[in-house]
Amino acid sequence: MTDLDHLTQSLARNLKHWRTERGFTLEALAARAGVSRGMIIQIEQARTNPSVGTTVKLADALGVSITTLLDYDEEPRVRIVPADQAVRMWSTEAGSSVSLLAGTQAPGPLELWVWRLMPGDGSSSDPHPSGTFEMVHVTAGELTLVVDTEEYHVPTGASASFEASGSHTYRNDGEEPVEMTMTVSVPPVR
Repeated sequence: MTDLDHLTQSLARNLKHWRTERGFTLEALAARAGVSRGMIIQIEQARTNPSVGTTVKLADALGVSITTLLDYDEEPRVRIVPADQAVRMWSTEAGSSVSLLAGTQAPGPLELWVWRLMPGDGSSSDPHPSGTFEMVHVTAGELTLVVDTEEYHVPTGASASFEASGSHTYRNDGEEPVEMTMTVSVPPVR
């Protein structure tokens, strides 16, 4: 079985588990996540590999981290994630990439990411649930952060934090790669 097969099976199992745990019908989860009922059925039956955006919407709607949805195994008390096992969620031919380093449920999902954006690349995100906060720390280059429609420039060594319930974009308008770490804190489902 390939890593992709493991990931597909884990997502199917975990999505169904958390949907049942939250007491959501297929229709209720579809409405909360903005994902079609048919897509959720295909994911739960391990017949498709959804996009990163779809996976994020489902995790947000369930109030769990992406790590929780993609985990192969139950989480032990201390979980070490070797560098070669970080989950690459997005990459471009230019060399930009986003990897999920770690995540936990405490008391809502909390995730740690590492980003690399090549010059001219960027990534936009749909709004997350109200009360979701993101923090970034730029370790190389200068990040252009767009929250709603306002641009912010975050240089090497600087950090930024914001509520991510509106649209937001991470962009590299410079001439050298941007490297940053990011945490995402999602409030628990009420």
